[in-house]
Amino acid sequence: MKKSLIAALLGATFATSALAQSSVQIYGIADAGVMFQKGGPTKIYSGGADGSRIGFKGTEDLGNGFKAMFNLEARVELDTGTQQPTLMNDNPGRYLLRGMNAMPLPAPVRDRLLTGLQAAIQPPGGPAVNQERALFDRMAMVGLVTPVGAFLIGRMYTPGYEVFNMADTFESGTAGTWGHVTGGTAGFTALSADIRSQESVQYRIALPNGIGAALMYGGKGSGYLGRYNKFRAGHVTYKANGFDVGVGYNHGYDRQDRPSLRTTTVGGSYTLNEWKIFAGFHSQRNTNSALLPDYLAGWDSVVVPQLTAGGVPAANQTALRAFFSRTIAANTVQDANSYQFGLHYKIGSGRVMASYAHQNDRTASNSDANLFAIGYDHFLSKRTDLYTVVANIKNKNEAQYAPGTAGNPGGFTKGPGEDGRALQVGIRHRF
Repeated sequence: MKKSLIAALLGATFATSALAQSSVQIYGIADAGVMFQKGGPTKIYSGGADGSRIGFKGTEDLGNGFKAMFNLEARVELDTGTQQPTLMNDNPGRYLLRGMNAMPLPAPVRDRLLTGLQAAIQPPGGPAVNQERALFDRMAMVGLVTPVGAFLIGRMYTPGYEVFNMADTFESGTAGTWGHVTGGTAGFTALSADIRSQESVQYRIALPNGIGAALMYGGKGSGYLGRYNKFRAGHVTYKANGFDVGVGYNHGYDRQDRPSLRTTTVGGSYTLNEWKIFAGFHSQRNTNSALLPDYLAGWDSVVVPQLTAGGVPAANQTALRAFFSRTIAANTVQDANSYQFGLHYKIGSGRVMASYAHQNDRTASNSDANLFAIGYDHFLSKRTDLYTVVANIKNKNEAQYAPGTAGNPGGFTKGPGEDGRALQVGIRHRF
């Protein structure tokens, strides 16, 4: 019983990589390819089906059913050699500055300020992930496996995101992944799910009958970007008899301890012979974005010096900043329900993948999106595969969702309401 429980716990802990061994192991994924996209450049990318990485993990048997364990995992961008992927294109996302034309300034002055503000909020070619330049951005944790569960501490995948990944037909990778239409309102403007949380502790249990559970708590500086005052999350899963399903919940609180992004995800997959069926539902709500201080810092660094140089009185500057603060706070509100379903079908040494996802934006802008994707994954060996995916995102109203990869968010289409399309070809090798 104890041996079965420990094995299950180790499998649940390393949900996205191979089982830990009794000694230190070096592992990784090298994944790269080319994406052809509408409204953007043909781009060589790193991390198409899986984020490229190098990791170190291991366990030590302490006896009596106890094991010490650790996992360190670093992001590796094969196209540049850095650890900071960019968006797949430099098209500006218009949604965050929606309504700014009402700013009480002469039109030429206002337009010049908004151009600078757009660049400050979304720097062209700037990092889209790992802005902190963390060495082990993907995972950094240590823990103790006991006969009654695993206790972990560090930077880890969140319970809610693990369920999202289970339900995603394209396994959180390629141009077809569900996450490309859940990236905040109208595009990659804000987080739609906390993929990882730093400054966190976690308890996990996985029973031999397939039932598993996780609870996570993060203090000040927790969350994916370390912007939360606290973070709470949990999930319950079932992995047996062909099922890999669960329900997960994440909830962060901003630096003022107000409720920020909260997500609920339900779904998973069922395998039957050559078929694997996926389905998922994802709810995202956020009325106090943890990123607002970043946007206000952009105003202070870019706009204030120009207003001061232009002789705008201090009282007027205060009023303009208050206008900007109210407007961008409204633009960061998230209220959306999303669902996705799809399938895999094994053919010889490969598999066909197809899915449909819908983002139902419940804010006043009604910026919905529909994602259609189909792909083929051919395994040259147990470790190496070639893949190709075609994806089409039909945007509505102010939506600008664009296809991306596992490692690179898609960014934005050229204009609101335009479709996002991409063809992707890549190779992935696991070691």
